Amino acid sequence: MAAQLTASEVGEQIMQAVDLEAMREGDQEKLQKLYKLDLDGVEDFILYTSTSNVKADEWAVIKLKDPHEAEAVKKKVEARINEQKAKFRDYRPDEYFLVENHVLKVKGPFVFIAVSKEADRMGEAFDDALTQGGSSGN
Repeated sequence: MAAQLTASEVGEQIMQAVDLEAMREGDQEKLQKLYKLDLDGVEDFILYTSTSNVKADEWAVIKLKDPHEAEAVKKKVEARINEQKAKFRDYRPDEYFLVENHVLKVKGPFVFIAVSKEADRMGEAFDDALTQGGSSGN
């Protein structure tokens, strides 16, 4: 069942679907800094950001202890997206386009965000991982 999956297991499916070579894994400090989350409410997460601060690419799967907190976390992620839009709007139009076309989803205790040229494929992999309940295969 999807609720028993970890964010890492969902993230694995996303990583199999797309090439994330130019990204590095983030830690709790980075998660808190980017999305201003109360880490006590986070059960598990996986976060990747660009290796360059002039690139907008980032993605995360955040599993919350309480699914009722998902909408509040989604709002914090939206605040981050708006900050990124402001940052890149006039400075880097290609990156602004990626931020503008981000994918943000909430499913049960999971919040998913992707800012990438592969965001749509990543969103599909997120959906598949939760639909299949973690079974591999298409």
